[in-house]
Amino acid sequence: MDNIKHLPVILLIIIAAIFFIGCKEAENKNIVSTGREPVIEPDYSGTTIPKNIAPMNFSILEEGKSFTVNVVSSSGPGFTLKSKDGIVKFPLKAWKKLLSESEEGNIKIEIISEDKDRKLQKYDPVQMNVVADPLDPYLCYRLLYPGYESWVEMKIVQRSTEDFRELSVFENQLLNENCVNCHSFNQNRSDRFLLHVRGSLGGTYFIDGEKITRTALRTENMPANAVYPSWHPSGKFVAFSSNKTVQSFHMHTDKNIEVTDMYSSMFLYDVEKNGMLGLPEDDTIKYMETFPFWSPEGNYLYYCRTVQVKEGHDFKEVRYDLVRRSFDAATSVFGKAEHVYNASEKNKSVSFPSVSPDGKSLVFTLHDYGTFSIWHKEADLHLLNLENMEIEEMSLNSRETESWHSWSSNGKWIVFSSKRIDGLTARPFFAYFRSPDSIGKPFVLPQKDPTLYRRMEKTFNRPELVNGKIKTGPHDFMKAAKQDPVKAKWIGR
Repeated sequence: MDNIKHLPVILLIIIAAIFFIGCKEAENKNIVSTGREPVIEPDYSGTTIPKNIAPMNFSILEEGKSFTVNVVSSSGPGFTLKSKDGIVKFPLKAWKKLLSESEEGNIKIEIISEDKDRKLQKYDPVQMNVVADPLDPYLCYRLLYPGYESWVEMKIVQRSTEDFRELSVFENQLLNENCVNCHSFNQNRSDRFLLHVRGSLGGTYFIDGEKITRTALRTENMPANAVYPSWHPSGKFVAFSSNKTVQSFHMHTDKNIEVTDMYSSMFLYDVEKNGMLGLPEDDTIKYMETFPFWSPEGNYLYYCRTVQVKEGHDFKEVRYDLVRRSFDAATSVFGKAEHVYNASEKNKSVSFPSVSPDGKSLVFTLHDYGTFSIWHKEADLHLLNLENMEIEEMSLNSRETESWHSWSSNGKWIVFSSKRIDGLTARPFFAYFRSPDSIGKPFVLPQKDPTLYRRMEKTFNRPELVNGKIKTGPHDFMKAAKQDPVKAKWIGR
């Protein structure tokens, strides 16, 4: 009797279900397939992403009154979003769940557009591959306008790579608008780093935990201030180059500025002794030396070297080679310089060597001449296999400038500065480094507002991945700036 009593309700449910299915089938028949992927910005299609990356929001650059976005993981149901303006923002919890379900699989994003006549178009799915190797949780970079004559509004920022949290580490407006540059971390550690300040409150500021020490590293034996740093893995030493640079301006639109060394040399700072010492001179030739980088074991120091220029030299003829020296940390003794890559023989120049944490690979920037590759459109990243010493151009390059680069702490990710978006401002791009023969398609640092890079005039300088949140902030540096700088002493060559 109960079944007969509820029969009308059951029939209504069946009829409604049939009607709904019929409507869906009719709707699906009216969807026209474009046979191609949609154009989205940023371009995340075909990228390899880490399991802990922030939501990869994007804009749909296709015609449409509204858009339906179906997101599916390789092992889960996913979710659906609607957008009227083509801006797609993923809820953080839903995105994190999606990543966990897609680990070592992929995410497929299917977009359906609807025009003013209610016609539907379906695009081929955009796919992203998800790997288990995590990215370090923070990215640190200098944020400034891409000008040459002003230090106004210059910051060092830490940004979470797992969401969109962003905090200032240093703001130059709080330190009499002094210039800040060349932050450097000891093995990606957020609690052990340094940065340089130039101006009335100048010095090298060393951070150890929450303690900041302002130091004056230049001694009477050094031709200029200590600038480009690299921490020895032990944390007991920092290699610096001491450089005097000049800027030149040109009428060419491709290269309207050039920054060159007039002289430079390599020095070692002993952190425990607060002492500077020079590297040995192997012969009577005078060299310019810059951009040091230690091997992960600390037994080699790599850097860039060229013959000392003379007054009136042609800056287009200055080309740097990649060299290295052995180093004994117990005695602070260096071996003789040896060539690793003779770029000048190929009419090329090297800058920014960086060795992978496993010591097997070295990435460097290669360009036509000089040492400041950020102003060179032709600058590309190259990979040196330290096991067989073979060199190849990396697949992650674009037609615009690729310059500064650094490694994640696990050696599976490279972050690098690229001007590929607009040719003017540098943005931080990430690429998965599975092996020298398998490097993922690069993707730009995701932003909460995916249109930010279109509107943002500031450039991201010297991006560095760090393993945690930096605890010191702008007001801590204000206090440290009131200290008299601790002066380093010369302890010999």
